[in-house]
Amino acid sequence: MATVDLNLPISEILHKGTVKSHDEVAKSPGAAALVNAALPREEYVRFLMILWHIYGAIEEALERHAANTVLQPTYNPILLARKPSLSADISAVLQVPESSWQAHPIYTSLMASPPPALTAYTSRITDIESTDPSLLLAHSYARYLGDLSGGQVIKHRTAKAYGLDEQSNIGLSFYTFRQLGSSVPATSQGDMKKIKVWFKAGMDAGVGDDTKLKEALLREANTAFELNAGLLNDLSIDEKLQQPVVPILQPVPAEKTYSIATVFSVITAICLAHFLLVIGGFTGAKGYSKLLAAEQWVASLLS
Repeated sequence: MATVDLNLPISEILHKGTVKSHDEVAKSPGAAALVNAALPREEYVRFLMILWHIYGAIEEALERHAANTVLQPTYNPILLARKPSLSADISAVLQVPESSWQAHPIYTSLMASPPPALTAYTSRITDIESTDPSLLLAHSYARYLGDLSGGQVIKHRTAKAYGLDEQSNIGLSFYTFRQLGSSVPATSQGDMKKIKVWFKAGMDAGVGDDTKLKEALLREANTAFELNAGLLNDLSIDEKLQQPVVPILQPVPAEKTYSIATVFSVITAICLAHFLLVIGGFTGAKGYSKLLAAEQWVASLLS
């Protein structure tokens, strides 16, 4: 675990102290397949079902301890809860009623032999809830902030890969949040940033200056990333479908600039063109054709 100044706010401690764990997860083949939407459709649904169990464990524990002074400032299930969204998405991708997807063969097979990574994750949530519920904050941090950041990268590619409609959002609600303090969907990075700023401020307020708690939360956050790595490592990946991650943000082209001499020449040319058109008496259709010719001439000066 990285050495971090425990006098810092907990949001900064977790950010600095989980870099290695976060990077190991982000660079894993499972993460690459998920970000690229390269999982076979059945495996993607299976992963959503696993997440449904993970979020169920976390969110039900958070609800039971909503009055905990450490957890209360960031407890906002209307804004953050993912379990209902996952259920709706599973139903949509499988094209079955939401009330019946748990009878689907993919789910029954998953439950007949739960992956060790799923069992380890849910068991950890049960353990800390019974010993120190405050540590649930570390799991909220690892999951929700990841969804607000990397999850948005996945949404568009997931829609394209599995034939889902981004406009209706059907099958993609897991990646969709509301704007802070509103029922309107958060559609921009600015909207997401506001939620993250609110969440981090709530973490800092809840934890305060308790250095022992900060240290425990840092350990637990790294554990959370390790547990998430286990989930991703468990994925069945079709290597033929994997592709390098394509950056969402493309480089901004350099802005074209012009010298003062060029600008002066263009202004002079425009004035001259206007003078000739007026003095020459070019009006009506004839004048318009001459004006177009003048515009093309001026444009050529800028090319």
